[in-house]
Amino acid sequence: MKILLVGSGGREHAIAWKINQSPRLEKLYVAPGNAGTRSVATNIDIPESDIQSLKNFALQEEIDLTIVGPETPLALGIVDEFMELGLPIFGPTASAARLESSKSFAKAVMEKWSIPTGSHEVFSDPQKAVTYLEGLDTFPTVLKADGLAAGKGVYICQDKSEAMTALNDLMVTKVFGDAGTTLIVEEFLDGWELSAFAFSDGETTSSLVAACDYKRIGEGDTGPNTGGMGAFSPPKLWDKNLIGQIEDQVINPIVQAMKTDHEPFVGTIFAGMMITDKGPKVVEFNCRLGDPETQVILPLMKNDILDVFTSCVNGELKRIKVEWGKDTSVAVVLASGGYPGGYATGYLVNGLEAVCDSVNVFHAGTKLNSEGKIVTDGGRVLSVNTLGKNINEASETAYECIEKINFDDMYYRKDIAK
Repeated sequence: MKILLVGSGGREHAIAWKINQSPRLEKLYVAPGNAGTRSVATNIDIPESDIQSLKNFALQEEIDLTIVGPETPLALGIVDEFMELGLPIFGPTASAARLESSKSFAKAVMEKWSIPTGSHEVFSDPQKAVTYLEGLDTFPTVLKADGLAAGKGVYICQDKSEAMTALNDLMVTKVFGDAGTTLIVEEFLDGWELSAFAFSDGETTSSLVAACDYKRIGEGDTGPNTGGMGAFSPPKLWDKNLIGQIEDQVINPIVQAMKTDHEPFVGTIFAGMMITDKGPKVVEFNCRLGDPETQVILPLMKNDILDVFTSCVNGELKRIKVEWGKDTSVAVVLASGGYPGGYATGYLVNGLEAVCDSVNVFHAGTKLNSEGKIVTDGGRVLSVNTLGKNINEASETAYECIEKINFDDMYYRKDIAK
């Protein structure tokens, strides 16, 4: 099969790495890719949001399947446009992808179908939001941009002052652009956080896999949100009872809801949840594999991933059983100093050749400079992934390997999976 993978982050390098193991693979292209994907694929200089150029390339190269990594092309309707031309593509349509691109849409679907989630209010008028917050006496509370904000448009506010600042950031200053045109004020959920993933062909869903990620920049979960500073899988309390609850109360109902009321959801369902004393409650839905969660779950997948993707696209997912290994998987993100704020790029990345073959180093913000050397090119630069018999073994190995890697102003959390 000739495969086109869209995206340029650590998630896409992990997907490309997994695809490269498939005996069905004839040729793999990644658009635009990074310095890591070029080791397992051919990078194509087409931005992930340039849907017209991606279509032209898929037609020209007679691509058998396109796989969409990030959320933005999905929201822009890349799946719809490929399907119009009869080009097979893995991912939800723009309408189905509203589960991620519009939090208010997702909340409305959950409310109608009794999918457990926090109580909420939706505002498009900043002054009405101010009035509501002035009368609010329950804190902490959560403010969210309704649209896509690269995983950063969420504020957990401890008091009214923080809530007003967050409202101003989102709706007035618009630090996340039009994503903050509509605001969600949501109940703060107390519990432990979990991300659950399932593949869907629009009717059938696969077995679940779960991961826990670390969103805050600072150790001890302090500082601003990031795209994710590390992850591990599976969670300690991941058992048959919890899996059954999530399948029955969250995953199966959302697939049925989309099929019945909107459009069938084909792709990866990513349910971000808090596991409360009353059971799982959905914080948000995403419509693709997570980053950095992909870097810990795909090394656990036993299947040929192209079998999974093609079964979803062809409506035949019930014919295969998606299986996951029993090891523990840990990933630690190496970031540019200053991230998620301003940061410099172009620093040489050293020590990659010293990392042992059993360790996966997935590239995110990297590129080759004019001399053909790997340099930093983003906020999150690398993800170091290791497997172990338990979480301590995997974590210790990851940090031992990190000591071999360096670039100027490198930063990472030292408490991932600790």
